[in-house]
Amino acid sequence: MDNKYEDMLNKENYDFNDLLSVMDALLAPGGCAWDRAQTHESLKRYMIEEAYETLEAIDAGDKDMLCEELGDVLLQVVFHARIAAGFSMGDVLNRVCKKMITRHPHVFGAVSANTADEALMSWENMKRLEKGLDGHASSLKRVPANLPALMRAYKVQQKARDAGFDWDDAGPVLDKLDEEMSELRRAAGSGDAAAVEGEMGDLLFAAVNASRLMNVHPELALSASTEKFIRRFESMERMIAENGLSMADMELSEMDVYWEKVKAEERK
Repeated sequence: MDNKYEDMLNKENYDFNDLLSVMDALLAPGGCAWDRAQTHESLKRYMIEEAYETLEAIDAGDKDMLCEELGDVLLQVVFHARIAAGFSMGDVLNRVCKKMITRHPHVFGAVSANTADEALMSWENMKRLEKGLDGHASSLKRVPANLPALMRAYKVQQKARDAGFDWDDAGPVLDKLDEEMSELRRAAGSGDAAAVEGEMGDLLFAAVNASRLMNVHPELALSASTEKFIRRFESMERMIAENGLSMADMELSEMDVYWEKVKAEERK
């Protein structure tokens, strides 16, 4: 019996149209039951997972891994476009091309933008015009609420900066961190859980501000620190075991001795 996908199976190199054909085959009657059962809602988790796996490939500096993960992200885009009602993959491509052209008048038009900051300002101005935003607060409100909290705070602060509401450097915001820490200590001492939550949020928001003004993305910085903690914890656990001990039988102060030894080894 002839295989209608024989040409596809025998290809050495594929292009974007082939990806569309593969997706169409999966979604066709008699195709893949799992793919056919998916919705935009059921696919949300995969879009997030593929995006984070792409970041992992970038952090690892692994070009082959990055190539593969970018393909997985692209597949998610095609998947959503193919199951969509009301628009097609062509509409997606049309919109993104138009957006990139209209929001770069300093490239495709007569606007001048000679620095990265000027180019970003040009982009934001065009975005406000396109969306009919009547003020800077509207831009803040449009930052997606389902972003990771650190990332959302970072983007909201960037939008506020566009309106001129920002410090010139990190100095004052570092002082603000000290102020917020003092307020958190007072709230903790009061035993008021709602106050503690509010002050903790203010402290984290100020920390994001400090990160941004020192050109450090808080999401990436926290991710790196989490990885560092895992690495050090693993080393501490191994060092404790090598000394014939078990963490289950140790006090925190005893474990902390090994923690400091691990940090000292890293500094060497």
